[in-house]
Amino acid sequence: MSAGQRLRAWQREALEQYQRTQPRDFLTVATPGAGKTTFALTIAADLLHRRVVERVVVVAPTEHLKTQWALSAASMGISLDPNLSGALAPQFQGYAVTYAGLATNPIAHRVRIERQRTLVILDEIHHAGDALSWGEAVQEACEPAVRRLALTGTPFRSDDNPIPFVTYAPQSDGSIASVADYAYGYGSALRDGVVRPVLFMAYSGQMQWRTSAGDEVSARLGEPLTRDQTAQALRTALDPQGAWIPAVLQAAHRRLQEVRRDIPDAGGLVIATDQTAARAYAALLRDLTGTEPTLVLSDEAGSSARIAEFSANSDPWMVAVRMVSEGVDVPRLAVGVYATTTATPLFFAQAVGRFVRARRRGETASIFVPSVPGLLGLAADLEAERDHVIGRPVKDEDDLFAAEAEMLARAQREEPAMPEELGTYRALGSEAAFDRVVYDGGEFGYDAIADDPEELDFLGIPGLLEPDQVAELLRSARSKKAREELAQRRETVEVERDVAFERRAELRRELNSLVAAWHHRTGTPHGVVHNKLRSECGGPPAAAATAEQLQRRIDRLREWALRAS
Repeated sequence: MSAGQRLRAWQREALEQYQRTQPRDFLTVATPGAGKTTFALTIAADLLHRRVVERVVVVAPTEHLKTQWALSAASMGISLDPNLSGALAPQFQGYAVTYAGLATNPIAHRVRIERQRTLVILDEIHHAGDALSWGEAVQEACEPAVRRLALTGTPFRSDDNPIPFVTYAPQSDGSIASVADYAYGYGSALRDGVVRPVLFMAYSGQMQWRTSAGDEVSARLGEPLTRDQTAQALRTALDPQGAWIPAVLQAAHRRLQEVRRDIPDAGGLVIATDQTAARAYAALLRDLTGTEPTLVLSDEAGSSARIAEFSANSDPWMVAVRMVSEGVDVPRLAVGVYATTTATPLFFAQAVGRFVRARRRGETASIFVPSVPGLLGLAADLEAERDHVIGRPVKDEDDLFAAEAEMLARAQREEPAMPEELGTYRALGSEAAFDRVVYDGGEFGYDAIADDPEELDFLGIPGLLEPDQVAELLRSARSKKAREELAQRRETVEVERDVAFERRAELRRELNSLVAAWHHRTGTPHGVVHNKLRSECGGPPAAAATAEQLQRRIDRLREWALRAS
């Protein structure tokens, strides 16, 4: 078969195994960008050609992927309808449907599948465990298929929802784990030149925020913190009103410009937590670059068309919410900014998968991430191959967004109502500081604040390098003397910053105490007192006021007390 001659080594090996065993169910775990779609469609074409099957049904996670599968199938001579409604038209050999679509009427799909000998391709099959109803629908609809080919490119789930048509084997601890029929991990793909080497640029920095209890906290992103504090520090860093995210976007854009010297159409992607943040990041990039970035919001019409347009043009940046993390094929993506609080192994691997697809030998990818221990651990462990484990107590401690939601809900249950000036969580300020590069399981850090990213040698890494060349450049990036000089600079700046922050915190505590005393003396609500002080002295709310503004309010309140004596 001519298509078979174009297959990569792993695809040929997996295909030979499939053809040798001719199984009804076959699970392939291959790293994102390795070519699972081509592998699956090669099997489909072979089975159709030999009349083992008469129909092909693809079940995919998203609407965008349905269309992508149909286009890829057409290039291999297989006609799939991505918009099936009613009976399948005679010109089609099958159709593509989402997991959600399948779950709306599994009986109807079962009837279609059992009427003709059918191959079902279950793309990113871990989605069949997203909800119990989805798994039951896949089981019900696809059970009559004569062949089922399951694909996934990311670590399996950490819950106990079983995935249909996947084999599980008992483990020594009493749990059971999924068993792949063929596995091709990132490490193997990197050695084969199938995927790009990925450098993770970790940024730290000082964060200041106010908790729901009214306490003002200052901490360095990435330093040992509680789970709740880590979640709040990360949320503060990602606040578009602070200084951290603009600085990281600027460094990422500078990196993209460097890469585009070698690869003129290289693109960048910012992954945001939600639509509000995505719009704010897009505005920051527009001001930074002078070019309107492509903005992709999952519930807006035309999202797939915008992704396809960005993939085909040479615009520098796309900003998207989580929906772009999986299955979106934009091979020219070379620089990413991981600006989301979601930090589960599954989502992180899906997001990184958008950047690893290699178009030519030697391309590199750079992903800018917050310096959070959980994320850095996932970055260092990129080559790990994981299975779906059932029966072992697991909780996604790394999902910081869930951690924060739980923390806020707990605060609402337990904390008494606070005066207006205390309120709920609020980001007060942030600064960005380059922390380290994570590459190939190792860390290359400068342990210093970099006010000017251009002084970091790693930004000079060209867009075309072999993996071993990347490692060598990182190892020789900084001399010991330079690291010591920058470390001394960091110490000086941090001491100055801490003194200023402590002074402001002390003045805010004094002001709040005086306001409380005035409330007890006059009965005037706290918020009214603060607002009157602001109107007379000027400036923002106390949480954002400077030390001089706070001191003026303290002096004015003392004047009131003297006049009232």
